[in-house]
Amino acid sequence: MKERILTNWTITRAFYLIVGIFVIVQSIMSLQWFGIAFGGYFAAMGLFAFGCASGNCVGGNCSAESKQNTIEDVSFKDEKIK
Repeated sequence: MKERILTNWTITRAFYLIVGIFVIVQSIMSLQWFGIAFGGYFAAMGLFAFGCASGNCVGGNCSAESKQNTIEDVSFKDEKIK
């Protein structure tokens, strides 16, 4: 857990943490208690590097490889038109 908090910081991750803290402070000042949970979620994403803030999905390795068709992958059939 300590390694996850202290390593791999990106601009996006710092942005999530800053915006989350800002939302929490503004929610407390305006007595909007639901905003604390909303800001807490975003601050936690930035602090613990999960979800969008880590650059990956929740599992950490959800990147999908794109498969491009090449000429060898395409097959054609000859069909007669009546």
